[in-house]
Amino acid sequence: MSETAPSKTGHTVIQAALKGIDGSPGVYRMLDAQGAVLYVGKANNLKARVTSYARPTGHSPRIARMIRDTASMMFLTTATESEALLLEQNLIKQLKPRYNVLLRDDKSFPNILLPSAHVFPALKKHRGAKKEKGDYFGPFASAGAVNRTLNQLQKVFLLRNCTDATFEARTRPCLQYQIKRCAAPCVGYISEEDYGALVSDAKRFLRGRTTGVQESLAKEMQEAAAAHEFERAAALRDRLKALTFVQGTQAINPSGVAEADVVALHMESGQACIQVFFIRANQNWGNRDYYPRTGGAEAAEVMQAFLGQFYDGKEPPRQIILSDAIEDVDLMEEALSVKAERKVEILVPQRGEKKELVAGALRNARESLARKMSETATQAKLLKGIAEAFDLDEPPKRIEVYDNSHIQGTNAVGGMIVAGPDGFLKSQYRKFNIKDESLTPGDDFGMMKEVLNRRFKRLLKEDPDRESDAWPDLLLIDGGAGQVSAVRQIMRDLGVEHVAMVGVAKGVDRDHGKEEFHRTGQRPFALKRGDPVLYFIQRLRDEAHRFAIGAHRAKRAKAVGATPLDEVPGVGSARKRALLAHFGSAKAVSRAALSDLKAVEGVSDKLAETIYAYFHAD
Repeated sequence: MSETAPSKTGHTVIQAALKGIDGSPGVYRMLDAQGAVLYVGKANNLKARVTSYARPTGHSPRIARMIRDTASMMFLTTATESEALLLEQNLIKQLKPRYNVLLRDDKSFPNILLPSAHVFPALKKHRGAKKEKGDYFGPFASAGAVNRTLNQLQKVFLLRNCTDATFEARTRPCLQYQIKRCAAPCVGYISEEDYGALVSDAKRFLRGRTTGVQESLAKEMQEAAAAHEFERAAALRDRLKALTFVQGTQAINPSGVAEADVVALHMESGQACIQVFFIRANQNWGNRDYYPRTGGAEAAEVMQAFLGQFYDGKEPPRQIILSDAIEDVDLMEEALSVKAERKVEILVPQRGEKKELVAGALRNARESLARKMSETATQAKLLKGIAEAFDLDEPPKRIEVYDNSHIQGTNAVGGMIVAGPDGFLKSQYRKFNIKDESLTPGDDFGMMKEVLNRRFKRLLKEDPDRESDAWPDLLLIDGGAGQVSAVRQIMRDLGVEHVAMVGVAKGVDRDHGKEEFHRTGQRPFALKRGDPVLYFIQRLRDEAHRFAIGAHRAKRAKAVGATPLDEVPGVGSARKRALLAHFGSAKAVSRAALSDLKAVEGVSDKLAETIYAYFHAD
């Protein structure tokens, strides 16, 4: 790795950098005078690529600005260009350079999982690392797409969706059996062999072999009717109808495309929307739209950068069908094929079914961008209105709103929501489990102090120079002058200045619409009823309240089902059930003698000693 000294800026700096590099493949970084990364790029020949930047003329306005701001360069050579491509996209996601195309929202996708460890596996949704053994089907575009598919599959294949703990505790069939969505294996209404056949049918369907499943169901129905087993025939008929409905509700059912992602790009007025459709097993498993930051790049660069970043943490499908060609298609295919450990094909179709798929995705991208631009314009007006109402220097790019939720101090949670030019930024929301046990139950200010301390101490540690967009421009505080003054003091104690804050008090009669706004050293004021800015602030406060309550309820629900046994090393769900069944309660377990613990079925002598030691530390 080499680096030039930041004595000058512009193409003369780049010319000087040429002396330290050769024609190797690798990645280069362009930095400004403060050391911030402006651009990350890859090259098959570093010297040739950097030479193109060293010319004083002949660049697009975007590239010319980038060259003008460059004060130094860094280089890292690689063995191959495909390795450089993967490293480039990884660095872009980490460093978020100003002049690169950047995929801003890249969450994981849910799958359907059929575990292999249980003789009666549940059909369930799964998100995250694939650590549990079993068959995974996906990805689906959203949790909603998975839920819709699971809902219909339960009607067709009658597989359970309960947890293993619930399954083992059942003594009679649940509602799912009554409404014909489960075969009730928990109470022995179906044999292991017959349930296994249902699991096999579900796997066949999720792998796209729907015709065989339909034929099998139709044959069983006819045989049941011929044997005068009319109730069973009717049940099979209902399952066949449900299967037909699943297939009929697929928005796209491409007969000639078994496994592909359809990626369509629409650009307008410097903004872009990329629509991705997930085709698996010849079925549409949903779609999702993305709005990458383009930095003025052309369509080919936007598409290539999107693909590199999108598949950085995901397994690519066998085919990727694009609306726009990319420059390094062979290189991208090679890099993705190495990642997937099988061949990945990238194509831009000119005719036929694949072209129709792209046209549908492109229409969605165009319509989504139009809606986004309309919403952004409205949001920009509201943020400008907030700046005018609260005398801010400019419209805030990041507003943070805080709220607490608890019941008489129990299961206390603090919530933070974030809004900006793109509306609510839900990926930025944070919850804070209140940890200070010395707080008086119901001490809202004490909770707020803990939340703000944790939030801003971490910010100061991670970004002391405030170079990232994680720092808020405006804090909205639930309360009046006293709360604002107290929060201001907390921020001063932390050494945080120049963050605007406004207290939102309920106002006269605590009436929605008569809110008063408080700022340090200024008289409170109110906005007119019907003012869009007032409605916007109410929405922000309501969203913070909703998020905090949701976090509190989740914590409370978890606590209700918790017992002291959850904390004992080596005690899992099966042994916990055995202990509770033997002693009747967790308290009785904690008081049990060592010999009694050893008598419990499934509890070894060593584990009995661990349990006893946990409750008798002295």
